[in-house]
Amino acid sequence: MPELERLRAGHAPAVLAFELANRAYFAAAVPDRGDAFFDAFPDRFDALMAEQEAGVCAFHVLVDPDGPVLGRFNLMDIEDGAAELGYRVAEHAAGRGVATAAVRELCRLAADRYGLRVLRAATVHGNVASQRVLAKAGFVAAGPADPVHLGGKPGTWYQRDLPAGVQAGPGAPGGR
Repeated sequence: MPELERLRAGHAPAVLAFELANRAYFAAAVPDRGDAFFDAFPDRFDALMAEQEAGVCAFHVLVDPDGPVLGRFNLMDIEDGAAELGYRVAEHAAGRGVATAAVRELCRLAADRYGLRVLRAATVHGNVASQRVLAKAGFVAAGPADPVHLGGKPGTWYQRDLPAGVQAGPGAPGGR
């Protein structure tokens, strides 16, 4: 059974392999990261780790028991008990409920570990699979998303209010 793990430095090679193997698949639904992302991946990964250490974001990877990364599930721009959810799942894992299960687990972690009360996620209008994942995970449409936020494509914001979780502890985003 795949496990959602908090991103750590040792995940870098598997995350890069995941992004490269699924680049064309992702680009069909969301804006491509571009060659510069891959050229500067080590620096970009270090920046992600710094953002996580600062408590601004909480990054997670869904790891297959055999080792490869099946998906990335992120809480970004953590502030005032709220965060933006972003995720992507490998093409070979899509359509099997993997994304829905991981988003549900991340919602639980958002409340229990990080003390968040609200999550938001944006999807482009054509990304029906992502909209289904969000609906199954308890998100509801909350209004139009700025196309600038979605690589120039029109979309919708979705939101989920979280139950009161355990108070965030030291080292957790939002914790003291």
